[in-house]
Amino acid sequence: MASRRSRPVVSSRASVGEAVVRLPELGLDAESAYDVVHDEAMLDGNARLNLATFVGTWMDRPADRLYAETRQKNLIDKDEYPATAEIEDRCGRILAGLWRAPDPDRAIATSTVGSSEACMLAGMAFKRRWQARRRAEGRPADRPNLVLSSAAQVCWEKFANYWEVEPRFVPISEEHPTLDGHDLERYVDERTIGVVVILGVTYTGMFEPVEQVAAALDRIQATHNLDVPIHVDAASGGFVAPFLQPDLSWDFRVARVHSINASGHKYGLVYPGVGWVVWRDAELLPEELVFRVSYLGGDMPTFCLNFSRPGAQVLLQYYTFLRLGHEGFRQVHATAQDVARGLAAGIAGLGPFELWSDAEDIPVFAYRMRPGHTGRWNLYDLSAVLRQYGWLVPTYPMPDDLTDTTVQRIVVRNGMSHDLGRKFLESMGEAVEHLERLDRPLPHDGPKRTAFHH
Repeated sequence: MASRRSRPVVSSRASVGEAVVRLPELGLDAESAYDVVHDEAMLDGNARLNLATFVGTWMDRPADRLYAETRQKNLIDKDEYPATAEIEDRCGRILAGLWRAPDPDRAIATSTVGSSEACMLAGMAFKRRWQARRRAEGRPADRPNLVLSSAAQVCWEKFANYWEVEPRFVPISEEHPTLDGHDLERYVDERTIGVVVILGVTYTGMFEPVEQVAAALDRIQATHNLDVPIHVDAASGGFVAPFLQPDLSWDFRVARVHSINASGHKYGLVYPGVGWVVWRDAELLPEELVFRVSYLGGDMPTFCLNFSRPGAQVLLQYYTFLRLGHEGFRQVHATAQDVARGLAAGIAGLGPFELWSDAEDIPVFAYRMRPGHTGRWNLYDLSAVLRQYGWLVPTYPMPDDLTDTTVQRIVVRNGMSHDLGRKFLESMGEAVEHLERLDRPLPHDGPKRTAFHH
């Protein structure tokens, strides 16, 4: 009996043949459309192996289920979703308490799409309060300025551009790698609406010393009678410092701190799409910026740039607060920091590198090539080789006054286990060994590399 020849399996799904940049006349069936998008998205990097981003890439299965059940909720619809509105308010009070507001019930908070929106809102409050005070004093209220580090996240440049505020960047240096109050009087004047202090610099993960900056502003007030408030951009550190450095005074314990922002979708351990901003007291948020929405016969103040936005991430934030509690957050971040310190020590031990920061503040560290180590390869080449292993590691020059210094930065997030860390060090060692075997320099004729603005 003749053997039956197996028939080849032929895919029956539709193919679009080329990238679709115009709306097609006829659509595909649901499964085919899914397959097309799914297959293209496979070309992205693996999110779990992305050591560039601060943004969370993992939550547990109950959180995934909650996300699926609530992803249709529009947060701005307070009437339709009063329970979600109430939970947003609870999250704000939790954060006000976590950040040591004198009276968490008098603090005011709002969720945002992320820290960029939160920073815009805090900057607007600074500007409006400064303008109101100047006008009440009968003085000009034009040409406001904002003082911040040259290592500030790009969202602050956007704020200054969009709201017509002069940014005054205090350059970081080898001697002063963060905004630490040094030489601050050169930048602050009567038109300064506030000073931004970063708790977790994007480039290096380092904390800028809030108390030290506040002390410098105290001296400026004593000498020049300028009362300048502080906003703490705690996008990354706001969900880490309360658990790993509980005695560090960076929050509302420092009297000059008017407002604080943080990203729930970074070390707040939520999927992308949620940030928070909290003011020490409702009086620090100008009333004309607040819109009032009534629901269930009550009054709900809202302050946001975006109107319709997801409610699911706010519910996920509340879930995470309930799920972990204080001790759970401490354990998660302590583990991440332990992994980061192990990676930092391992990379420093490879030979070609020296640490710029060492994960002592948040689970983030940066390193550079040892001067004179080799002319055959650089950190950009190392990034390219690591990408072949699946690891995404950013390489970028430092900001103004340090642009000749190029670093790589590693961000360790929840989900980066000790086992994955060991795998990364193995890949790193193999990549370095490969590059060290080169007998001639690699060509570097591509476009000029620019700063990394993650």
